[in-house]
Amino acid sequence: PRVQARPIVRHGMTILPLTRRPGGPQAFKQILPPGTPTGDPGQQTHEGYEWLYVLSGRLRLLLGDHDLILTPGEVAEFDTRVPHRLLNPGPDTAEVINLFGPQGERLHVRARPHAR
Repeated sequence: PRVQARPIVRHGMTILPLTRRPGGPQAFKQILPPGTPTGDPGQQTHEGYEWLYVLSGRLRLLLGDHDLILTPGEVAEFDTRVPHRLLNPGPDTAEVINLFGPQGERLHVRARPHAR
């Protein structure tokens, strides 16, 4: 039988768990309507390492002193001990794939372009 993880709705955004492996790297799809998340606008820190890919919409990434707008096809990766916050400045819903390593694991890219 198939077991589907239930969406988590927090501060106006929806988080869909894509993995169920506790303790290791985890994958999520985040759906952020314009103007979300709501609530405390402050940046936060925690243990881990994060990689995100913008599928659609625009994503505002506050990362320490940096204020970035990411668009579809753009990727960001960062140590989550750096103060950070993800926001949707609008005007459309933003969809993001998020990979998170809770113990600070970094993702390793092994594929290399073929030398010509």
